[in-house]
Amino acid sequence: MEDKVTPLAPHLAAGAKRRDGAADPVPFEYTDHFQSVLAAAHERLLNAIEDERIDIDAWSPETVEKYVDSQTAAFIREWKIPVNEAEMAQVARALCKELNGFGPLDDLLHDPAIEDILINGHQQIHVSSGGMLTRANQRFSDERHLLRILRRILAPLGRRLDESNPMVDARLPNGGRLNAIIAPLAVDGPMVSIRKFRKDPFSPAELLAKGCFDRPMHVLLNAMVLGRCNILISGGTSSGKTSLLNALASFIPEGERVITVEDTAELSLSHPHVVRLESRLGGSDGQGEVTIRDLVRNSLRMRPDRIVVGEVRGAEVLEMLQAMNTGHDGSMATIHANSPRDCLYRIEMLSGFAGFQGSEDSLRQQIASAIDFIVQISRMGNGRRLVTSITEVIGVSDRTVTTQEMFRHESRVDPDGREQDRWTGLGFQPHSHKLEPFRQALREASMEGLSP
Repeated sequence: MEDKVTPLAPHLAAGAKRRDGAADPVPFEYTDHFQSVLAAAHERLLNAIEDERIDIDAWSPETVEKYVDSQTAAFIREWKIPVNEAEMAQVARALCKELNGFGPLDDLLHDPAIEDILINGHQQIHVSSGGMLTRANQRFSDERHLLRILRRILAPLGRRLDESNPMVDARLPNGGRLNAIIAPLAVDGPMVSIRKFRKDPFSPAELLAKGCFDRPMHVLLNAMVLGRCNILISGGTSSGKTSLLNALASFIPEGERVITVEDTAELSLSHPHVVRLESRLGGSDGQGEVTIRDLVRNSLRMRPDRIVVGEVRGAEVLEMLQAMNTGHDGSMATIHANSPRDCLYRIEMLSGFAGFQGSEDSLRQQIASAIDFIVQISRMGNGRRLVTSITEVIGVSDRTVTTQEMFRHESRVDPDGREQDRWTGLGFQPHSHKLEPFRQALREASMEGLSP
């Protein structure tokens, strides 16, 4: 066993010389010395487990923790590592996370305030919280350490990450999403993006309280869903499209059957009758692939009351338009676009790529007939996500899809110099006959928005 650990001794000695009694400028667990000690202690621990033929998976977390504590203490004494009791405990805790968790990512994955974890090589981890990106102190010992943790995450999902499969996109058991790309495609080491989602998605009331939109818009959004309007949620990356879609889906009456179709299942609808469908990649020969287009087409045979497409990004746009135009009202989807007008252009472009055979005029007529409202959401410079526009699609005029903006976000600065959010109702009543039962409520909400 000692022969296996000996090659790591120079790293430990180097770490000891660097410390030499001087105060560390950063906490011990984020230093090079800690990484050296952890790497050597981890190898020693694995050797002990192998030599003693221990089935760690059969042990309780408390038993594993006691065993790791004793092995860590023995290792520190044997190699005379210059650490105190508190630092030794930090090494032991990190080793437990290496055995039972996901190493340096363990705390980040369990932190509910963190939305995204971005790994740029083994030494750089950035996290997004409240829409703002910051550098995390955690890091990996080396590239092998990072790859080991990644493969541990992917193993239960049946996904591979190696030179023959250097790129992977997977749904995590907790509902998050992981995307990883390694050499030879990633030049500077493994690049990993982990998107986390709240266990309990935001409700419309919570988004209203957070200032994502105002009260009159809340009433209109509610009426749009109850009135079975077809809605597209448009926005950029990490703008909050999925969160808003989850929130709007909570307005769907309980007696309706909702079918969700996604590339990677991310939606967590607060509804008692949801059927979740997820696309599947094909093998190396392309066999076995099931696309979102296939799933949208199949969902029409599953007696849906509502069809919710997680994100429209390809050929499925044609099936979605046809579904919306053939009696499947109340459908919703998200799409990447910077404005409602860009959203309409993108749908035209995707339809052309998908092989639409008709003329441009007939395509625009289909788009105008299918889509009732476009809700634009954006991430502001301070990280906040706001609905910046609600736009109604009216029809086609002069070979152009015509729209009417119902609400628009405007920022203003108060006398104290603080930026204030304000939404302006443009005074128009929606044209859609689907909202006829809600006219009075919409008028009252509009007047409420105009009051000081």
